[in-house]
Amino acid sequence: MTTPSEPGHPFTPTTPQPRPDADQAERLRPGCGPGEQERSVTAVGTHPHSAASPQSASGPHSTSGLGGQSRLGERPSLGGGAASGGASPDSGAASERRVPGAARRGAVDPVKALMHRHRDLCERAVDPLEIAAGLEAHGVTDRTAARFRHRDVFSLAEEMYARVSRAPEAAPATESADVPRMTVDRVVLGLLPGALCAAAVTGLRLTEGRTRLAVAAAGVLVVALGVRALLRRGPLSTLGHTPAGTSTPGTRAWTYWLIAYAVLGDGLLGAAVTGGPDGLPDGTATGPWPLAVAPALALALGCAPATWAAHLFAVRARNRLAASRGLEEFAASVRPLLLAAFGLFLGALAALLAVCGAVLHQPAGAAQALTLGALLLLARLLTIHGFTHAPAVALGAAATVEAVAQASVFAARLPGCGPLATPVDRLVAAWGPGCVPALACGTAALALLVHATRTLSRASAHARAEGQP
Repeated sequence: MTTPSEPGHPFTPTTPQPRPDADQAERLRPGCGPGEQERSVTAVGTHPHSAASPQSASGPHSTSGLGGQSRLGERPSLGGGAASGGASPDSGAASERRVPGAARRGAVDPVKALMHRHRDLCERAVDPLEIAAGLEAHGVTDRTAARFRHRDVFSLAEEMYARVSRAPEAAPATESADVPRMTVDRVVLGLLPGALCAAAVTGLRLTEGRTRLAVAAAGVLVVALGVRALLRRGPLSTLGHTPAGTSTPGTRAWTYWLIAYAVLGDGLLGAAVTGGPDGLPDGTATGPWPLAVAPALALALGCAPATWAAHLFAVRARNRLAASRGLEEFAASVRPLLLAAFGLFLGALAALLAVCGAVLHQPAGAAQALTLGALLLLARLLTIHGFTHAPAVALGAAATVEAVAQASVFAARLPGCGPLATPVDRLVAAWGPGCVPALACGTAALALLVHATRTLSRASAHARAEGQP
């Protein structure tokens, strides 16, 4: 017969097991190392008394009762299963096997998540800079790259390019940096608007009366068709550069207005300030409503240098895109290219204005024609690279200023509305009627130039458009 003091007796009092102290509880957090988790689980979940002495779990002095509830409001330990029903010999090993898995689930690779988000971009990229351009287009900056433990976007793109899996036959190539060459048909398309306009001007000078009006209408139509063909196929075309459906409504209407004003607006404003016009335009520069034929011919002939300037900028920018090793390096090398192409176009247009004015013996209108040509070129460069909002705003603002100037002069003829024409009258008296389009188009062109030096110097502006070959 055993006594209560003998070991193994069911009423033998057991020594209360101490609770895990604060350091052990701190080590049980998911953020601690695997070694510390194993020691903590072994110390708490597989304690020798809870695993080897069933009596200690069911005796009157046990630390937990039915349902794993701790006495005195204590939190149940990881060995609650042992305390309620006795721990199995594999409980400690199972806990140790679960801890490394939890640690692996907690360790997230942020670069891998970013690669999954931009999987198509990474798979079709032919070099890291193309990935950097795509990330930049999606708003990833150097500050964002710092959260991925990279110094800049290009360093992050290099890691993404190195880690992406590609098919064996999809070897890196340089086709994305290729730009269509200036073939003969492209050269002809660039010269077509100027040739058609020259033919129309010749017809105007050789005809009179109603025949001249018919020739003028036919000339406007054929020149418009020539410009349309140039914008659909040449270097000024958006085909192959910008995804479909990115055009902004109203851009074409504003452009038509600005070109029409360059031909008819100055003569109408000059006549309106003096109380006219006394009749409709007759196709000459000396009629009651004079036409600005020389600036119109120079702008039409300027389509050719505009085409070559756009092609030169595209070729040089793509070459720099393939050779650059970072976004900042690319931006610093592209800005001078943009300014050089822009300056070449303005120089060629100025020469054309001088020649046309001398040949036709008419005022060249250099200020208004140069500012209008600069505005149209910058707007087209931004449009073919996918930036359509700023050109629409700039063109609309310039057209609105011209329309308001004309409307204020005619509105001043109403009783009590004389002061409306005061600003325009003073401008025309000081600098002539050409100052209104020069100021309107010049301000808009300057704003677009600042915007273009920022946007067209990004690698994403010259990357291949989504879905384009």
